[in-house]
Amino acid sequence: MSKKLYIETLGCAMNERDSAHMIAELEEKEFYSLTDNPKEADLILINTCSVREKPEKKLFSEIGQYVKIKKQGAKIGVCGCTASHLGDKILKRSKAVDFVLGARNVSKISQIIHQKRVAWVDIDYDDSTYVFSQNQHSALKGMINISIGCDKKCTYCIVPHTRGNEISIPADLILQEARRLVDSGTKEILLLGQNVNNYGKRFSSAHRAIDFTQLLNEMSQINGLERIRFTSPHPLHMDDNFILEFAQNPKICKAIHMPLQSGSNEILRKMRRGYSKEWFLNRVEKMRGLVPELSIGTDIIVGFPTESEEDFLDTLDMLEKVRFDTMYSFIYSSRPHTEAHHWLEEEQVHLVDEYIAKERLNRLKDRHKEILTEDNAKQIGKIHQVLVENYDVQNLWLEGRSNTNKLVRIRTDKNLIGAMCDVKITEVKGAQLMGELV
Repeated sequence: MSKKLYIETLGCAMNERDSAHMIAELEEKEFYSLTDNPKEADLILINTCSVREKPEKKLFSEIGQYVKIKKQGAKIGVCGCTASHLGDKILKRSKAVDFVLGARNVSKISQIIHQKRVAWVDIDYDDSTYVFSQNQHSALKGMINISIGCDKKCTYCIVPHTRGNEISIPADLILQEARRLVDSGTKEILLLGQNVNNYGKRFSSAHRAIDFTQLLNEMSQINGLERIRFTSPHPLHMDDNFILEFAQNPKICKAIHMPLQSGSNEILRKMRRGYSKEWFLNRVEKMRGLVPELSIGTDIIVGFPTESEEDFLDTLDMLEKVRFDTMYSFIYSSRPHTEAHHWLEEEQVHLVDEYIAKERLNRLKDRHKEILTEDNAKQIGKIHQVLVENYDVQNLWLEGRSNTNKLVRIRTDKNLIGAMCDVKITEVKGAQLMGELV
């Protein structure tokens, strides 16, 4: 009988991809099989996030729950960004944890499971040329890392301290993985990196000159690949060549995630984002001039140290001007090792009052909901191309994402999973569009 692996993944798409790598490595090299029941697992992995304080605090609560239910002899491993950040402190705080594996050390998973009470968290470790085992589970949608780490020095962000400096993965490995996925039935690929459009700035070995725009072009030439998505691009690196490729390449989905973080130039400067709100708007206007149906998502931090009401009103103004289709918004969370955290410790700046920060976040979210309601109502009667991902045989619903990343449901008794369907929108329910096959 094979050993059983249970894995809990917290955080972003990068963590999801890391989990997939670990699953594939353990299936092929250590003969584990995946289970969704932690009680029967021989190995429990918690793949952690440390971007905000809450997921980090959740870690030790999760460990405690698994200790109560795990079977005798089962191991517990902590992986990911919090593992990188806390290292052997996790081992000191919890005797139940057998090992700690950092986000930059994922390729070592099949080695560390044989160790006892160790922490491998070297953020300078380079596995950019490591060829991971292939996941045995084919899917319509796949993810590929194109870079690891981050060179940006945003004053609020802990990622450079948990994932190390940015290194691009060789293009031939990326394209090879894309072809393999397409050959196994994948129709849509999501390219992953902390700043995907900074791709090609640094490789760890000799490599031909190539940037993100060229990589997109080469990937689009793979026969059988129907859709390309990517996350997250940095607004600073959205040059005109990239925008033209994005607009003109039919395989690139017309949805883009542009992390704004704040609409205030003063706060953007303190965040060290490298762009102004005018630059951001210029890029949006240029893209929407070429792609009128473009869907734009964003991230926004409310209550960054020293944020005034005027600063926040600048953020609301950007929401009005851009009318984001998706928005992930949070109250600022101070993270160790970051410059903003140092400011607070040294009392160089003040933290925005919690009540005020919550009130601003609610205003932002409430207005965004109103914008979504207004803009989604305009979708009725329009035709979207949808990649069907799920079929609810009981309720006779198909479900999938449009080219512009809208969630669409289609009433039909046909199981069309994997098909690319034209759908006319007939109704709107919240953020979900309802439609019929054309």
